[in-house]
Amino acid sequence: MKRILLVEDDPNLGLLLQDYLQLKGKFDVVLCTDGEEGLKAFSKQEFDLCILDVMMPKKDGFTLGKEIRKINQDVPLIFATAKAMMEDKASAYDLGGDDYITKPFRIEELLLRINALLKRTATKEQADATPEQTQFHIGDYIFDYTTQLINYQGIQQKLSTKEAELLRLLCLKKNSVLTREEALLSIWHDDNYFNGRSMDVFLSKLRKYLRDDPKVEILNVHGKGYKLLVN
Repeated sequence: MKRILLVEDDPNLGLLLQDYLQLKGKFDVVLCTDGEEGLKAFSKQEFDLCILDVMMPKKDGFTLGKEIRKINQDVPLIFATAKAMMEDKASAYDLGGDDYITKPFRIEELLLRINALLKRTATKEQADATPEQTQFHIGDYIFDYTTQLINYQGIQQKLSTKEAELLRLLCLKKNSVLTREEALLSIWHDDNYFNGRSMDVFLSKLRKYLRDDPKVEILNVHGKGYKLLVN
């Protein structure tokens, strides 16, 4: 079970968020009502994500976020505030925040953001733990991820960075399904509609680059994602 630190000085909102995230998100949620209490809790336990109210007594959310970053550089931080000023958003990201949500917000939206951040973190940890393979044989093609080149019978095709990242993910999952969500979170860090449309364009280009070898095909797997099929 993922553990979340929720620091919110409004007791009614704090309890509402805690109950919802524990019930719907299946998270272990530790609720603190001010920044000093939040820092003490973070110092004593391991957390997978923190939600920090910005306007709090004793220690504001930005100060708390800065002190959390001194302890842990990687834990995802979501700042929540009634302010919608661009300077506050800039401050949140400058402090190493991963997301920013403006009150009032829908609790369902907060849960979606939490899940997206946790998936992104899990993808990064998996990538960090896996030795990076840089050269792949795709039928009669040789793909070099480092140089972003596809070589086919002496003819080279230069790929863009995102094309190379997408082809590498397909190669790592060769003859297996690469889910659409996994690809979007790994490359674009967000699985929204617009990024999905962008990825479709890159897939079309990759199919064009690999069309000369009949043994190679990139298939759409309905409702799931894609498969680099090499016979």
